[in-house]
Amino acid sequence: MPTPHRSPRPVRPRTAPPRPRRGRRRGRRPQWGTRVATGLSVLVLGAGGIGHAVVTNLESGIDRVDPFKDMKNRPAGGLGTNLLLVGTDGRDRLTADEKRTYRLGGEPCHCTDTIMLVHLSADEKRASVVSLPRDSYAEIPAHRDRTTGKEHAAHPVKLNAAYAEGGPGLTVRTVEHMTGVKIDHYLEVDFTSFMTTVDALGGVEICTARPLKDSYTGLDLAPGTHTLDGGRALQYVRSRHIGGDADLGRMQRQQKFMAALIERATSSGVLLNPVKFREVVSTTLRSVRADRGLDTERMLSLGRALRGFSPASSEFASVPMGDVAYQVKGIGSTVKWNPAKSKQLFTALREDKPLTTARPAEKTPVEKVDVPPERIRVQVYNGTAQNGLGSTLDAALHATGFDTTRAPLTAPRHDLKRTLVTYDPRWDRSAKTLAAALPGAELRAVAGQGATMRVTAGEDAHTVRRVRAEEPAGGRFGAVKGDEVVCP
Repeated sequence: MPTPHRSPRPVRPRTAPPRPRRGRRRGRRPQWGTRVATGLSVLVLGAGGIGHAVVTNLESGIDRVDPFKDMKNRPAGGLGTNLLLVGTDGRDRLTADEKRTYRLGGEPCHCTDTIMLVHLSADEKRASVVSLPRDSYAEIPAHRDRTTGKEHAAHPVKLNAAYAEGGPGLTVRTVEHMTGVKIDHYLEVDFTSFMTTVDALGGVEICTARPLKDSYTGLDLAPGTHTLDGGRALQYVRSRHIGGDADLGRMQRQQKFMAALIERATSSGVLLNPVKFREVVSTTLRSVRADRGLDTERMLSLGRALRGFSPASSEFASVPMGDVAYQVKGIGSTVKWNPAKSKQLFTALREDKPLTTARPAEKTPVEKVDVPPERIRVQVYNGTAQNGLGSTLDAALHATGFDTTRAPLTAPRHDLKRTLVTYDPRWDRSAKTLAAALPGAELRAVAGQGATMRVTAGEDAHTVRRVRAEEPAGGRFGAVKGDEVVCP
């Protein structure tokens, strides 16, 4: 029997909390998982058409690191450009107001909270973003501890611990060892820069088909469309206690936010407005750390390439998972990658191949819903005297993706004016998906009906709207294009 798609308790929209005054000390680097979105914004906003002198002045403020120093036995370079985007947990550097407002209590781990591998295609027309789960099982190469100076043999850890033991250099070595992908550039950014960048862009628009509430971060969004300022965007991409999706759901939300960020940056005209460009990029670069190769010329080159970008130019995926609760003595539960599928994914990156497949343009609007129609079993009845109406409605729902019985029945009454959907209250989220496909239909809860939805066709049963799950299934790597996850 399908798992009930039950709605959480109703939530009330709330206004964004007042944002605390943020200091400007250059030494302070409060960091966490969403800095990767800021990192991508550096590329999206990277100097397209603004001018060499302006970018030179901005680029000089970037803090430089050398993650490739003394690296040996690296993977062979492939086509295109690969960037490692890293965010680290540095909540110990936050002010008390920031910790309280954005629910950032607890002790920092001094490790990477989020890691994303970004591949820019050789023709500079496609960006592939792959999320690497922070709890991934990893084997760190032999190295010297950056804190104690002690030599360590190769040993297993969670991926996010590589930064704590050896900083950017060991993080790059570990990712290259796990993926076989040669990293060309390294980018590390902090959350203060993230929030102020979002604010400088005028906020970022996010859509959700279901309530999103996380008491740990303070996130509280009702279904619908929201323009998130920097503070609420921070809550959105940090949340990992929504339903049972944990880190997988958080990675999907981070990817959705990055797509929305690209949409906002490329559609707002900021790339062509020197004053706005300087404001946004100078804000973004205040706390960025990057390798020395990501200099003015490279930023200009990336900026020119990305000027024509849109959400459809980007694609997002997570590493295919195998055992999501792989136990390691002394470490605990880790995420083991699927060896065959992850190898295929990283081979595609090295060979500069897209992770998604081309799909036909949608001729009619598609309503985004919470529960995928493929998971919803439907029995259709004909509640009119019109012969064949039940079969027509069954076929239309099946074509939209619903799991219909393909055997419509005749209802006891034959004079129904308005189409009726009856459902067990335990499956109310599924009922909402079905109602979205049948605009104008009456919804009626029937306790004890079970998992199967019942649709009784009335005389108004002439329109079936196409619906699609808010989180599309994706291609063979679970990859989706940016335009599939931004607001319609």
